[in-house]
Amino acid sequence: MTGKNENYDIIIIGAGPAGSTAALFAQRLGLKALLLEKAVYPRDKICGDAISGKSMSVLKELGLLEEAQKLPGSVINSFAFGSPAGKVIEIPLNDNARDKTPKGLVIQRQLFDPFLFKYAKQAAAKTIEGFSVNDIIMENNKVSGVIGKDKNGVEQRFYGNIILGADGYQSLVARKSNIYNRDPKHWVVALRQYYKNVTAKDGVIEIHFVDEIIPGYFWIFPMNDGIANVGIGMLYESIKKDNINLKKEMEAIIKQNPLFRDRFAKAQALEEPKGWNLPVGSTRRKISGDGFMLLGDAAGLIDPFSGEGIGNALYSAKIAVERAQKAIEADDYSAEFLKAYEDILWKKIGGELRLSTKLQKLGRKKALLNLVINKAYKNSEINQLLTDIITGKLPKTKLINPMFYMKILFN
Repeated sequence: MTGKNENYDIIIIGAGPAGSTAALFAQRLGLKALLLEKAVYPRDKICGDAISGKSMSVLKELGLLEEAQKLPGSVINSFAFGSPAGKVIEIPLNDNARDKTPKGLVIQRQLFDPFLFKYAKQAAAKTIEGFSVNDIIMENNKVSGVIGKDKNGVEQRFYGNIILGADGYQSLVARKSNIYNRDPKHWVVALRQYYKNVTAKDGVIEIHFVDEIIPGYFWIFPMNDGIANVGIGMLYESIKKDNINLKKEMEAIIKQNPLFRDRFAKAQALEEPKGWNLPVGSTRRKISGDGFMLLGDAAGLIDPFSGEGIGNALYSAKIAVERAQKAIEADDYSAEFLKAYEDILWKKIGGELRLSTKLQKLGRKKALLNLVINKAYKNSEINQLLTDIITGKLPKTKLINPMFYMKILFN
């Protein structure tokens, strides 16, 4: 066993977007970080591959935005929404005028994650790939280290003042700390499949509320070289209740739905459908304790409506590292002190998550979706109103205001 004499300010478990970003902010704040990743890069990550404007802001802060924009992918210029009745509207987006960041990107995670990891390796005091964390070390009722095995099977243990669990939806840190929460009401299951030669419009990411899979949606996100990220997602609760087979439903949509079958007529599947789990932020979970904080998917921060998780993952990394620095300065690693991380993070993104949760619930109402999208399809005034709400010119809270739907109904 090695590593037992190595001590760090923070130990980061997982080098996806959240963990890599944590390492980058740790370097900025002068913290000695150990970065542990169970995979050996490059590796794939099942995802919709959309990188939001929120992510763009964090990348800009880290000085990585220009490099990220050079990666093969697609710039997001607009959203398209499809109703259960088959009507589609397009909402153009604008660059963020406040900080001049672009609207967003679609980049395969097998390209984006190694990009971030390359810089994270340079930022961390030590990085180990192929390291599987098997347990956490408790001392004086506080998480103080980790035990695991490297790619050669050699067991090692490392000690740190604070452990950051950026280890995904099955977070070992959460499970070992007895705060793991897999409530089916706040859990989405999704499939992703890359296709080539789907008929799609460059720069337009599509979300379709298809009749057969409500509550849920089907997406097409065009990328580079004629490749598109195609997928389907539903609440686990609904899948279990109605015995839904997502793979069969996605196949039926692609081959039989009149809105899509011609668009996929010459398309070539580049892989079998791959599934993953998304703990969504429709509930506030406990994500910290004595000596540890959870980041990204481990903290259940995925947007309940859009399914996008990278932006909130990057925010969680930034805020967690800032709290870690204060904890080290105060020599206080208690649950009470670290809980401020949860409070600050929730103050930053909680309102948006609560709104997205309400929108997710509205998205279960087929008649309401048809009303809004079909009216916007026919009526330029309603289309502009919806555009102004989605692009932020008007508050998104209007989408949950009954008067909004009254206006649509009688316009």
